[in-house]
Amino acid sequence: MSARVTLAVARRVLLQLRHDPRTVGLLLVVPCVLLVLVRYVLDSPGEFGRIGIPMLGLFPFILMFLATSITMLRERTTGTLERLMTMPLAKLDLLTGYAIAFGLVAAAQALLVSLIGFGFLDLDSGHSTALVVALAIGNGVLGMALGLLSSAFASSEFQVVQFMPAFVLPQLLLCGLFQPRDEMAPFLETISNLLPLTYAFDALLRAAGSGDLGGRFWLDVGVTVGATVLALVLGAATLRRRTA
Repeated sequence: MSARVTLAVARRVLLQLRHDPRTVGLLLVVPCVLLVLVRYVLDSPGEFGRIGIPMLGLFPFILMFLATSITMLRERTTGTLERLMTMPLAKLDLLTGYAIAFGLVAAAQALLVSLIGFGFLDLDSGHSTALVVALAIGNGVLGMALGLLSSAFASSEFQVVQFMPAFVLPQLLLCGLFQPRDEMAPFLETISNLLPLTYAFDALLRAAGSGDLGGRFWLDVGVTVGATVLALVLGAATLRRRTA
């Protein structure tokens, strides 16, 4: 693995994004608009305070998943990925470069959404604001890693969109956003224990509360990081010198 090659790949991806204003708008503007919309749809500071902080992580997760999977699919289907793989670079160089580029975008997205939430919508966290921002960035990176992985199983952008209800929506329904997990049917709670967003969401809930973070918080963080790394490793396994 070469740091120079990895950074060159990351720079290339960032330059591509800079020349795609619609994608930039999707990643940076849309989450802020959605957060404001949620605030005024609920029209209750107390209710918004309960779910607002978890939303700081859910929006980056969803949008990074969508944008990353579509971008990587384009690389695969246009032959760009195949041409890159004929060059003297390792799979890890390529995937790490993409991860760095989209990780930076996820960080910018989470920082902007957090600025809107804490600065203008009066969100309040029981723990450090910096901790909440770090967790939101982690959620965006998790969405990015899963998006890179899912792109290997789609042959068109329409199929990528289909992964949203098939892969992302069940995680949203079972993570505890709409119903506490301990009040779900036992088999649903068991399934939720296998989904990475469950742990990312739970970490944000604990950061939003005023109680002690406890060992479960660090377990949530560890599982989220582990799921991100695993998705990147599996994504690397789908890269071939000759693509379909």
